[in-house]
Amino acid sequence: MPVVVSLVYLLSHERILTSSKTFVFLFKMSFFCSMLMSMLDTKLKEVLSTTKKHLSMLSSLGIETVRDLLLYYPRAYTDERESTQIIDMKLADTNVVQGRLTSFKMRKGRNGMYIGEGIISDDTGSIPVIWFNQKYLEGVLRIGSRYYFSGKLKYDRGRSVFHGPKVEPISEDVLHTGRIVPVYHETMGLTSKWLRSKIYSVLHYSKEFSDDLPAAIRTELGLVELPYAISHIHFPPDESSLEKARRRLSFDELFYLQLKYMRMRKAWRDGSNSLVIERADDDMKSFVEKLGFSLTQAQRRTLIEILSDMGRGVPMLRLVQGDVGSGKTVIAALAALNVVKNGYQVAFMVPTEVLAKQHFQKLQPQFERLGITAEILVSGVGDKQAIYDRLKSGEIGVVIGTHALIQEKVEFQNLGLAIVDEQHRFGVEQRKKLASHGTPHLLSMTATPIPRTLAMIVYGDLDISIIDELPPGRKEIITRIVEDKKRVDAYRWIREQIESGDQAYVICPLVDDSDALAEVKSVKAEFERLNEGAFKGLAVGLLHGKMSSQEKDSIMKSFKDGDIKVLVSTSVIEVGVDVANATIMMIEGAERFGLAQLHQFRGRVGRGGKQSYCFLLPSKFTPEGVTRLMALTRHHSGFDLADIDLSMRGPGEIYGTRQSGIPDLKIASFADSELIKLSRDMAMRVVEGQ
Repeated sequence: MPVVVSLVYLLSHERILTSSKTFVFLFKMSFFCSMLMSMLDTKLKEVLSTTKKHLSMLSSLGIETVRDLLLYYPRAYTDERESTQIIDMKLADTNVVQGRLTSFKMRKGRNGMYIGEGIISDDTGSIPVIWFNQKYLEGVLRIGSRYYFSGKLKYDRGRSVFHGPKVEPISEDVLHTGRIVPVYHETMGLTSKWLRSKIYSVLHYSKEFSDDLPAAIRTELGLVELPYAISHIHFPPDESSLEKARRRLSFDELFYLQLKYMRMRKAWRDGSNSLVIERADDDMKSFVEKLGFSLTQAQRRTLIEILSDMGRGVPMLRLVQGDVGSGKTVIAALAALNVVKNGYQVAFMVPTEVLAKQHFQKLQPQFERLGITAEILVSGVGDKQAIYDRLKSGEIGVVIGTHALIQEKVEFQNLGLAIVDEQHRFGVEQRKKLASHGTPHLLSMTATPIPRTLAMIVYGDLDISIIDELPPGRKEIITRIVEDKKRVDAYRWIREQIESGDQAYVICPLVDDSDALAEVKSVKAEFERLNEGAFKGLAVGLLHGKMSSQEKDSIMKSFKDGDIKVLVSTSVIEVGVDVANATIMMIEGAERFGLAQLHQFRGRVGRGGKQSYCFLLPSKFTPEGVTRLMALTRHHSGFDLADIDLSMRGPGEIYGTRQSGIPDLKIASFADSELIKLSRDMAMRVVEGQ
């Protein structure tokens, strides 16, 4: 900065510029200062020696500047530090040899391909080496020079040949072998070797990264400084430095993510109207007595946590995770009861109109009995303006509808609690709209079990309650994999159950047939086939996402009323109505669905007292698919299955990063529970200290 000030002073004195040498010096100094201050943000075209094509490929990966390139971390590493003597080389293994090139020639084969052949020697012997289509080596390799060679030994025409090894001169700055070698995500034209060379050429600028992590946290946790971490994540000299770099960068990624959520949480609570909700014990007791069953211990624990939150004078931010059928709705209703009895209103929001109608039909009589006015607000209701007026006047205590409940037209007299079913569909913008109604308590619910450590990230600003037990008497759903040769027997057995009064779902992955996926069943074709074949004479219905809301509601109502006996559907029933008489779930192309989704499908049956069944019919058998389906036959807890699915596929693939809000981590791991908890604790400490 003093250099810049001096420049400004000099340039303001005209006579000093009479010397051309002085002017040139000042120009160079000005250029140097600007480069120094902004090198990390310098465009790569200004610092890399490469082609426009390569720069374009980097740009397609979001890599435009020196900073971007240095933050493009390796996806894996190969340890090529241990050299092998030629006499000890093994077939099919990756061998790293330090040898002298004693002969080399390049020739053109009959097919026009260039073939390089040579001999490598060390103190223990010699080995022939061959490269295909790498003519550039002719200008690189020198007979008599020593190199690292890394590759596989193959047996060819009665002799062992070193086949296409990587080659690099022996020096202190080897990049591609003879060290812990970084491996990057590659794309057409951008190889790991090319990326290593280019990243190494700008690696010295890693020291310009400013370290914004509070020094107290760095010291307490023993974390290395950021420039060290960025440099050593690319080219670590040993495992220790690699682990230190990875831990620092992983912590940073998780910490700043958690910090964002903690600040969101603080902002929500700072806008509080201090709604203190007193417990309405007598009304809760009366409500539960009419249910016909007792609450489980998990339900009781969750209810206590919710009531405790609402009694503190700051807005509640709580997520209830519970398996399908675990009784989340009952707990939400009890929370709503307490809020209304304290003189406030409740908005109960669900993903679909079908689900809104189901909740209203179940809860309205219970609320009415306790003197609470409940109403439903969806597209099909009559006089919406009358409902808007009654909400504004406070006449309605509980309103049930979709997430559109918090739209601009709706005004509450005194909103005290918002209940959101399927939290992942309720984003930041919806929460902002909710805040415009006075920052009420917020209770979110999801039937998609997510491992606790992952939930800390996905729902970082929420406290979490888990309902991890089913109501007593609920029978486990018998789950079986059905091979195609057993299909006819399965149809025959299902038909017998339906003729005895039960109902069944048949799930298909596709709406229409696909030439590219000929083996995968489509819902339309399967509906026609079953209607004319195995279930001919039975009432078979068709449901898929391309239908209008009115059509879907009509079909679901007919199924729930028992008019439709077999419902052939796509995944639109994943979150659907309860049909107590539905006891059979048949899933075609089951290997195409993830465990979480399969478990959601299975949860559509077994809602009554009858024994229920889930049949998995794969369109093809793959090792991963079979492992996933076998897990479903053995495990009935959604939380166990979520852990298994996470270990097999990773969160982005399971839940979908865009739909679920799961961040795409560059280096941290969702499985690192220790670091996730640590980053959350530190983020909370920083926010609370602000």
